[in-house]
Amino acid sequence: MQLSRTQVPLPDGRTLDMILPCYLIEMEDKLRILVDTGINDDAVRPPGTPPAQDKSTVFEQLATLYLDPDDIDIVICTHFDVDHAGYHDKFPDAEFIVQREHYEIARHGNKRTDATRAHWGAFGLKYRLIHGDHEILPGVHCIETSGHVPGHQSVMVELPNTGKVLLAIDAVMFQSQFVRDRKPGPNDVDAKLTVKSTNKLLDLVERENVALTVFGHDGAQWRNLKTCAEFYD
Repeated sequence: MQLSRTQVPLPDGRTLDMILPCYLIEMEDKLRILVDTGINDDAVRPPGTPPAQDKSTVFEQLATLYLDPDDIDIVICTHFDVDHAGYHDKFPDAEFIVQREHYEIARHGNKRTDATRAHWGAFGLKYRLIHGDHEILPGVHCIETSGHVPGHQSVMVELPNTGKVLLAIDAVMFQSQFVRDRKPGPNDVDAKLTVKSTNKLLDLVERENVALTVFGHDGAQWRNLKTCAEFYD
């Protein structure tokens, strides 16, 4: 589900096409999993950030599928950055799954996660804390990929017809970064862990014969993907 698109000018004159997505997984028994909740209007954007285009909220995207927040059973929290955790508080009936390391760092106070504390830290939210790689349901795997932030997690889904789909999230934001000797980005907290996690995902793709890898903010790739209300099955 694309929530917004932004054209970011680069110093060399090129333009970087960025998208902010969420993902919906529907199990055979109709249990529904949302991966992240997107950016809230209260998010403070860096100075000079261009205005978003094609902007929508996770609720508007869900509505195209005739779904409400009450229809979401699980939210996989990849991390608590402003563009990923902006509406956690609007899903009070869901179970939230997050890496224990990330949650504990955020809970004790962290400048980066404090920006969305009002949303991920809302009273009454139910969290399940996991450690490392974990199959949360048959065919739905959380993959620990620290580096961008401590306790970041990617998601792999096994689909009956498409095969295995890897959602790299912010472990690898752009397809051009999916190489062994990648350069970390300016918002990656730990450069060595970022490279290590990238190689972990490259190994996973090779070992598990992953059919599709979706990169966290790659607008160029997004133009060639099925998006709401299309789907992979």
